[in-house]
Formats: sequence, structure tokens, C-alpha cells
Amino acid sequence: MTLPVAPVNTSTPLHIETPLIASSAMAGPTGRQVWLKMEALQPPGSFKIRGVGFACQTYVQRGAKRFISSSGGNAGIAAAYAGRRLQVPVLVVVPETTTERARELIRREQGDIIVHGASFQEANAHALELVGPSDAFIHPFDDALLWEGHATMIDEVARAGVTPDAVVLSVGGGGLLCGVVEGLRRNGWGHVPIMAVETAGADSLAQAIAAGERVTLPAITSIATSLGARQVSAQAFALSQQGAATSAVTSVVVSDQAAVQACLRFMDDQRVVVEPACGAALALVYADAPQLAGFKNVLVIVCGGVTATVAQLQKWAAQ
Repeated sequence: MTLPVAPVNTSTPLHIETPLIASSAMAGPTGRQVWLKMEALQPPGSFKIRGVGFACQTYVQRGAKRFISSSGGNAGIAAAYAGRRLQVPVLVVVPETTTERARELIRREQGDIIVHGASFQEANAHALELVGPSDAFIHPFDDALLWEGHATMIDEVARAGVTPDAVVLSVGGGGLLCGVVEGLRRNGWGHVPIMAVETAGADSLAQAIAAGERVTLPAITSIATSLGARQVSAQAFALSQQGAATSAVTSVVVSDQAAVQACLRFMDDQRVVVEPACGAALALVYADAPQLAGFKNVLVIVCGGVTATVAQLQKWAAQ
């Protein structure tokens, strides 16, 4: 089926301004104000469209005739969505581990798919080999254009008149972290600390911080496959090392079980389905984790994700 395409000016953002919701369910007994930036409500289902959309529009303005993306999930879906809106063909190279649901969602947005390699690293390398002179390569997390696009969510928080004293977000490759830091800085909030949450088995940032250098995980063993970057980006790692010079980044690792339970609880509280990669950040707040002690106005980036279904979440919870 061919989806309708509304005319889009290449300077008109492909993302929407998402709601900023005060959550009484997450406030807990401390009276903390918790604000939810509802990126799960973006048209392709995750925050990725902010950066991916901005990058795609920029590359079209520079003359790109096709987008090539490497992603097994939300970034590939966002690239396909952007291509459909901009009427530019998209090829997404996915690893063999990519779920059939993710492949279906990419195809639904009229993206072409090549399956290559056992991991993202292999798919990414093959995607780069395919890039021709009129193509633009859309990386899922490591591109300054992505970070500039992601930063717009913080611009929206500022316009809403909410001033957070801490930000909670999930980390995979680090694109969201880099974008949020950029958004905080340009709104005069460069001092606001960030809680960067990963699941055990996809904790490339936590392990890099512990080692004092970027490390490559031997494999992704977490069910939160959208956090499945075996090595965090150089920029994200650098931000975690800057200390008092910028937003202090505190790394936190939660279990898959905690992430899934947070997704189910969030579904009851907000009537919105998110995947475990997003549930990692939610789990920290639901648990009233000690890392949040003393903070009164917490912003949580509900990054979304559409590769997990309600049935899959329930199955994981039962296991």
C-alpha cells in the first residue's frame, strides 16, 4: 500500500511539538515534580525523527537524492518516514537480529531493506560501502546534525516555562544524550545534571566510564535492543568526562525486568506503549532511585520506541 504524502517544504520540521505532562503517578511521597516529555507521540513513534528528520532535510538541501541508513529499529523507521515525507528513496541496512516487526514498520514507511551481518556494526559497515555520490548516510546516533535536531525537545521545554533541576534519559549510542546536552546549553541550563540510564547487557556507556575509555561490548544481551550499541559514541563518552564544566552525567544501570515493569506501569498510568529502551529511564523514576535525591523538578525524556508490542512486554514480564 502506498501511503499519502503531504507536500513538505524541506525547511518545515518533520517532527511535532510533543506534550510536556506533569506526572502525579511518578511524583511519589517526596512531592517531587516529574515532567514527561512525550517523545513516544512522534509520528514514527520515537524521538529519533527530530534528529533524523533534521539531518535528512539538511542533506536534501545539499543535493542528496537517496538516504542510506544503518539501523535495526527506531532510527531506520524514522529515516524511512523522513524519506517518504520528503519523497526521497530510503535504503535501511539492518542486522540479522532485527525483529520482523521492525522490518515491517520500515517497509510500511516505504523504505527498502537489506539484511546484513550479525550485529549493528556489520550492518553499519555495509551501509557505508553502499553510499554513492548522490546518497546521504543517516547514522542512527553519531552525527552532529542529529544532536542539533534532538536539542529542539529542550527548546520546547524552555518555551513551556518549565525549568528542570535534573534530566533523566536512556542511553544507547548516545545521540539523545548529546542532543539534550546541546539543548540544555543553548537554553542557559548547561549546569543541569543528567541521569543516563542503560539496561544491564547494553551498558556501553557505564562500562566505558568504569574503564576510563570507550570499550566495545562483546555482545548485546539485554532485551532493550534499541539501546544495543556495543560502543557508545565518542561525543557521548566525552560529555560523561567533562564534570563541572557542563551538565554532570551520572550513569545508572537497571535490569531488563525493571525496564519492562516500568513500561507496563507507564502503560497503565499514561495509556502509552513504550519499549524497554525507554522503560530504562522510567524505571529509575518509578523506583525513586537514590540518584534523584534532592531534585525537585525532574524532566524525563519519554523517548518512545515502536519495536515492542503489548503482547511482547507481557511475555517478557511473565518470564
